[in-house]
Amino acid sequence: MATAALNRNLALKRRSSRIALNAPVGLTAEDRAKALFTLTANATNLNRHGAAVQVTRELLVGTTILVQNKRGARLTARIVAQVNAMQGKHTYGIEFVEDNDKSQTFWGITFPANA
Repeated sequence: MATAALNRNLALKRRSSRIALNAPVGLTAEDRAKALFTLTANATNLNRHGAAVQVTRELLVGTTILVQNKRGARLTARIVAQVNAMQGKHTYGIEFVEDNDKSQTFWGITFPANA
């Protein structure tokens, strides 16, 4: 019960609603071993300010990454949390560093206003 209440409170504090869509993205970043990489990832739970991304690399919270959408638009984002790690796949919460028109339209969808 307490977990459900906490999740509701966190959802109320979100800056934008999450949409349960998947989007392929390209990521360029440094992994935990400081090795530079570029790979294709899957972004989920899209929102106006970021998403969750699933990668096969271990990243550090606070790391800055470059995210590219399928239309070729690029934005800088920051790893803000590790959400999950299972069977070699790591899921991280990311937020866009920029808060401008480019970041507002990055996913190519319109987000509903938070109630």
